[in-house]
Order: sequence, then structure tokens, then C-alpha cells
Amino acid sequence: MDSTSPKSEFAVPIDRLYGPSVPDANWVPSPSFLLRRHRVLDFLETVPSGSLLEVGCGAGTLLFELSLRGFTCEALEASASAAAIARAIAQGRYPLHTEAQSHWSGAFDYLMALEVLEHIENDAEALSVWRDWLAPSGRAIISVPAHQHKWNASDEWAGHYRRYNRDTFIEALVQAGFRVEQLESYGFPIANIINPIRARVHAKQLARRRHTGQDTQAFHNSESGIERRVESRLFPLINSLPGRVLMRLAFQLQFLTRHTNL
Repeated sequence: MDSTSPKSEFAVPIDRLYGPSVPDANWVPSPSFLLRRHRVLDFLETVPSGSLLEVGCGAGTLLFELSLRGFTCEALEASASAAAIARAIAQGRYPLHTEAQSHWSGAFDYLMALEVLEHIENDAEALSVWRDWLAPSGRAIISVPAHQHKWNASDEWAGHYRRYNRDTFIEALVQAGFRVEQLESYGFPIANIINPIRARVHAKQLARRRHTGQDTQAFHNSESGIERRVESRLFPLINSLPGRVLMRLAFQLQFLTRHTNL
């Protein structure tokens, strides 16, 4: 099933530093999203545009940006709540699918799956399917949460099955038929500072979900890419002049430490 539905009721302003934000849809970028976005855009600026599928696009704001930069985009998002926001943001520029399409074998020059693989119980099968969707010379951009020993309440809240150590991540990719061209860590040190704070917030949210009977894998997965209540309260600070200066510094620091395993 896919949709190229009518134009959105939401305005989609695009900030040069932070990209799109859609407060009317209760979606604003989190610091972790901004750190990841910065590295993905840096890479994609070095390659020619082409056909691109994002698996698990969430709100789809990064895909919206890439569609404006000349990529021929499609989205796959199984969460109904996330797909509704992504469809509104897409404004009919590209199709958004809630199920994989039969004609996708070898169809895409690029595939993005950003913080998606850890949500899938059979990750080996998912990687093999994604590899099949790429053209013979196609390239994938895949990000996952790092370091199994850092498992915390945020992972449960998001519906993760696992985190990945560097060796296990590479092994999974190679077994699925990928050749790893580039491997880097993103987010240091800001993400390392924020993650314990997020875990405390998510532990409280998990307790509320258990009380209301919403403590299910399916519900966690459906909400993890779009639930932005805390971020919406913090975004005015992140978007202030001091906040923007700090984020620029964070982008530089993660670039300098990208080849480490921090």
C-alpha cells in the first residue's frame, strides 16, 4: 500500500542548521536526530543523487530534505501514527508505503535505515531483504545504537531487541552480503551525556505505560520515532543562540571522533 495523498495541512519550514521541524504535528528534531542527520547529509553530499528508499522513515523529515536535494525518494513506514505524520510532511512529493512492494528487487541506488534494525527481531533476514532491494552497485546507510553494555530504559521504551557492538554489526552486514566501506561512531560526546538523562525520563514513561497496559513491543516501536513531548519542551532552548552554538560545536566534535569507538 502506498500513498501520495493530498497536500499537508502542515507548514514544513527548513532551518539551515536543523532541517525541517513541524511543531504543528508535535514533531521537532531531538539532539540525537540532529547529530545523525549531520553525518548522513555529509556523506550524501559526496555521492550523485539517485533513487533512495528510507526504511522506517519515522516522521520523514530527512527524506523530505533529500527529495529537495535531487534524490528520487520513497518511504517505508509500518507505524500508522508515524506514517500519518510522514505523509503530511511529504506533501505528495514521493510515495510513502506501509508495506514492501513486490517490484523493489534491485530497484534502489541508496537505502537508508537509521535506528531501525534494532527494532526487528530477525535482523539477519531484514538485512538480506534490504540488500536485495539495492541495485548491484547500490549503497546502504545503516545506523544502530552502539554498545550492548549501555542497554537502558530508553532501549525498552523504544522497543529495541538489542544494541550492537562494532564486531557484531560488521558480521551481520557481511553475512547479509554487504561490503562495509565506511564505519563510524556519531554523537560523541553530547549523546553520551544526554543518554543517561533520557533513560531516567523513559523509565518514568515506561512505568506509566505499564500502568495503562501500553507496555508492548508493538506500541513501543510505533511511537519511538515520533514521540517528542520532552523534545518539544526543550526545543526552544536547543534553537536559542547558545543552543545553536553548542550544536555546531557538537557537530565538530563528533566529526573529530567519528573513527573512534566511544
